[in-house]
Amino acid sequence: MSEFGQEHNPSGSQASQEETPRRTGWSRRRFLTGAGGVAAALLAACGRSRSTPTPPLPSPTATQVGPSSLLGNPAAGAYNLHLPVVRAPGEAQVALVPEPTLTPTPPKATDTPKPPPPTPTPQATPFPPGPPSKLGLFVARNDPQIFDVLSTRAVTVVKTLELDRNFVAQIKQTSPNTRVIGRLPDGDLSQVELAQLDPIPAAHAYVERLLPFADDPQRRPYFDGWETYNEPVAGNVDEMARWADFEAERTRILGERGIRSVIGNFGTGQPPMELWESFLPAVQTAQQYDGWLGLHEYSAPTIYHLTTRDSQGRYPGVSPEDSGWLTLRYRQVYNQILIPRGLAIPLVLTELGVDGYVSDRPGPADARGWHHFQDFWAQNGYGLWGPGAYIEQLVWYDEAMRQNDYVIGGCIYAMAGSQSWESYDILGPAAAVLQQYLSVHAPAIAGQ
Repeated sequence: MSEFGQEHNPSGSQASQEETPRRTGWSRRRFLTGAGGVAAALLAACGRSRSTPTPPLPSPTATQVGPSSLLGNPAAGAYNLHLPVVRAPGEAQVALVPEPTLTPTPPKATDTPKPPPPTPTPQATPFPPGPPSKLGLFVARNDPQIFDVLSTRAVTVVKTLELDRNFVAQIKQTSPNTRVIGRLPDGDLSQVELAQLDPIPAAHAYVERLLPFADDPQRRPYFDGWETYNEPVAGNVDEMARWADFEAERTRILGERGIRSVIGNFGTGQPPMELWESFLPAVQTAQQYDGWLGLHEYSAPTIYHLTTRDSQGRYPGVSPEDSGWLTLRYRQVYNQILIPRGLAIPLVLTELGVDGYVSDRPGPADARGWHHFQDFWAQNGYGLWGPGAYIEQLVWYDEAMRQNDYVIGGCIYAMAGSQSWESYDILGPAAAVLQQYLSVHAPAIAGQ
């Protein structure tokens, strides 16, 4: 739903300064993640790099599916049945790019973005009805438009840093079946350094900090799970084993109180595939205590980049066989590691979207959030109106999630996000497009 009957220049030009990280220490923002289509994901930390011997992805046959054939091409897959017919000029093919490599990023400067000029609201071509969505939201603060989207009752999961009891109660009152995952804000929980982590005492100390929120009688009915430290980076087997011991002990302590843990919380492209074996004790404990796995998946300049559907145009379709190194990487983890071992615990993609911090990618070099890629999308056939073009890409990811029963949902980063991350925020027109999509992709309600 990106061409809405009008052509005009998209708003949201590239920022001249980089955005301030929302956490300290190693994170997705300081630890760029990427991998080649015929090579494994690479790990770079503290001035060293290491290759990951992951099997190469298959090379799909490139096909171009344009708006004129959107609903009449069976080869396009079920995904295309849930997109609107759009009016647009000819489609443009995105050029193949060399394999990405990892490069540490410099410290980020504070971004004071200039407000974009007012953009006329185009006339929407609505998404047609389809099966229930698995899209969710990452929310850092309260905003009225959140509840407009929740009113569709189609939002599968909300991950939030806003722990106000009235706020989370209103989420459940507005959309009773939406799962809510909490995380202590960055100011209360600094980044974890795995090389120095003493896992068992650290797990007990963490639980003591969390229980005033997680075990609060006025909050407990509204939270379905809790994360811990955000985006840990394990550089070797020992560090991953420490993280696994921490997560297993934390999950056990909370689980005995009837509180669910969301384990892992790994950043984009993390961890390297060979380190998953060392994390399995935490997965086994989570399976015992009804826990969930949390992963983050981003790519750029489009959400398709470095998947088996890369460079196939605006409507690439998606099948259960597709995979990727950044987005759809979760399928490699489940197919190669968890499913064969009987450990396919429920998965939540607790952050997802387009993120310019992935390395060695096409597109504007200084772009960060999706707002900064709108000109690129318009110039390369992905849609002239940025908010609609972005929701189209998220709809593609939604179709992929629906193809995997173990996926609970995925949280778009972000709606009402953290300060200084405005270029990632979907508040405004993009949220209105998302609301229309969700309104026709909601689960059936008994009695209606």
